[in-house]
Amino acid sequence: MKTLVVVPTYNEADNLPHLVQALLALGLPELRILVVDDRSPDGTGEVAEALARRYAGRLLVLHRDGPRGLGPAYLEGFQLALRTDAEAIVQMDADLSHPPSAIPAMLERMADYHVVVGSRYAPGGRVDLRWGPGRYWLSRWGNFYARAVLGLRVRDATAGFKCWRRDALARMPLERVRSNGYIFQVEMAYLAQRLGYRVCEIPIFFEDRRVGRSKMNWRIKIEAALRVWELRWRYRDLKPIVAEAEG
Repeated sequence: MKTLVVVPTYNEADNLPHLVQALLALGLPELRILVVDDRSPDGTGEVAEALARRYAGRLLVLHRDGPRGLGPAYLEGFQLALRTDAEAIVQMDADLSHPPSAIPAMLERMADYHVVVGSRYAPGGRVDLRWGPGRYWLSRWGNFYARAVLGLRVRDATAGFKCWRRDALARMPLERVRSNGYIFQVEMAYLAQRLGYRVCEIPIFFEDRRVGRSKMNWRIKIEAALRVWELRWRYRDLKPIVAEAEG
């Protein structure tokens, strides 16, 4: 399956080479990587360009000039991905917290599901013990809150490790997505459910980032809490499309 892995970056110069090496080591000849860099001041964009020259034809680089943020970076990356011949589009973090080794299992499920989620909270999923109890319970509470407000069935509502079938991502109303921070992951999960997509979760081990600092802060957390309610209102008109499109 032709696969494109979309990786947004901001100050990930130390992590990116290790991630690229791990992805290419999977032995999937039709896997390519798209690095979407937000003008990182640490030189991540330059590192990405050097990797693109080293792995010509396997790695693309998109330098964004628009406003920084996870949501806009993913949206631009998805739009570019949909202009390629990719049949499956994977989204994952650059900080090595998402295991590349899970991607083959995700691709195996693409025949039966529109979206496959690498889940920390599916049975068998785990998080790094270095998280500490405070961070763990904050994450669990955030998932419970989003699921309760939006009626989400996915266990890991804030998961940033997903594999999308091309046709499913192409039918998403991406022009309506407004989230900038980590609430972007919840918004995409909610859209998939509202559209009637079949979603599967596979357990992963979520490792704490090895280099650098987390970009999560209180502003992002407050934005996420408030925008959950906004999502419920904004997409109240959205109807399932899978039955009429595939039935």
